[in-house]
Amino acid sequence: MKLASERIKDISISLRTFSRADTAEKVACNLHEGIESTLLILKYRLKANEKRPAIEVITKYGKIPPVKCFLGQLNQVFMNILAKAIDALDTSCEVLSFAQAQANHHQILIHTEVSSEQNMVVIRIKDNGQGMSEEVRSRIFDHLFTTKEVGKGTGLGLA
Repeated sequence: MKLASERIKDISISLRTFSRADTAEKVACNLHEGIESTLLILKYRLKANEKRPAIEVITKYGKIPPVKCFLGQLNQVFMNILAKAIDALDTSCEVLSFAQAQANHHQILIHTEVSSEQNMVVIRIKDNGQGMSEEVRSRIFDHLFTTKEVGKGTGLGLA
């Protein structure tokens, strides 16, 4: 019961951080907290299922200052990118047996750092899936672009 209570508390805090109402102005925020709250929300999708083993998330957080931003909107960006990485890893397993998928050890790497110019923070999110075609890559920021079938996904895209 104590463990379940702690888990509920963590999820509640995470949801509060994730869905923080945007203000009219940008607010200095800890981006690592936003990423971590997003990962906690997506934790169920990272677990092993009947088609693939668990997806390992590796975080390499650099020392970054608080960033003035609309954190609610930025958290939605983190959610979309990470969900798409999970989708891509799931898709790559569709043609593999479970044993083959297990041998491929799926990972998502999240790396943060201050750029060499010291005036911006860089966040890199990378998975070890099969990658995107050049056609898809050239359109990922187009409004309403999707690679999913009609009725699948949110339709928000990366735009």
